Amino acid sequence: MERPALSTQLAVACLGAGVITTFAVAQGQNPLTALGITLFSAVAAVMVGQVL
Repeated sequence: MERPALSTQLAVACLGAGVITTFAVAQGQNPLTALGITLFSAVAAVMVGQVL
């Protein structure tokens, strides 16, 4: 089974994390903090995806 391209994995991970980030910012979280969490989550998801 072929793995999706790294850019595709990163895009999907960012979209998923971005939904939660948008909700967090709407609840009053600092946008820069939310963006940092989103980037960390996306990179972590891609790393796990590469290992599995």
